[in-house]
Amino acid sequence: MRTLFAILLAVMAFAPSAFAQQHDGCAVPGYLLFGDSALQRFSAAVQKKQPVKIVVVGTGSSVLPGQDGTNMAYPARLEAALKRRLPSVKATVVAYAKPRQTAAEMSKRLEQLSLDEKPTLVIWQTGTFDAMRGVDGDEFRSSIADGVETVQAKGADVILMNMQYSPRTESMLAVSGYADNMRWVAREREVPLFDRQAIMRHWNDTGSIDLYAATKDVSIAKRVHDCVGRALASLIIDAANLEALEGKAQ
Repeated sequence: MRTLFAILLAVMAFAPSAFAQQHDGCAVPGYLLFGDSALQRFSAAVQKKQPVKIVVVGTGSSVLPGQDGTNMAYPARLEAALKRRLPSVKATVVAYAKPRQTAAEMSKRLEQLSLDEKPTLVIWQTGTFDAMRGVDGDEFRSSIADGVETVQAKGADVILMNMQYSPRTESMLAVSGYADNMRWVAREREVPLFDRQAIMRHWNDTGSIDLYAATKDVSIAKRVHDCVGRALASLIIDAANLEALEGKAQ
């Protein structure tokens, strides 16, 4: 055990990306956030100095209630983080959230959405409602794969985002199989996966964010969304290999 601990310390000491978002309690271990899948289309557009559009396709967990809910939800926080970290990049984020939709229903919308919005990148958040409905795992995986293929065929990159983690509902809702299917599709299609479930579990387990209180305290929910937006920005910058552009204005 001591040997393993020493190895982990050594890895962290020499890996600058071992942790991302170290400020404001949003720390995320690099192994939960970064992977080998690249956002090649997004990177190419940025290198050509073209404006980039990110379309977030999600359900109820992509939004927040209240008059300032849109500005505080993670799609808007992602845009703010990208503008802050990549001031030379003209990036806009558009959110399409519709509660209580399965992956199959969302997948059917992706072709028309891609035609209408012409995104550079689609972030597809799904999984929870399928778990609530008890959708067959193979059917769920097939819907995710079809949706990813549709978006890629229209010329955009894809990031898959799985469900939220909640310590209150962990024992009530079986989501692990759906999360595993999303990981499988991400590996098979070579697209990044934003493992929101594991990241939020990390925040809760380390005491960074009290997710027991998040359902009752709107300020904590806003903080979660802000942290998710910042972490997504880190994933995009890493997967598109844009670190050299950080902080550089035109």
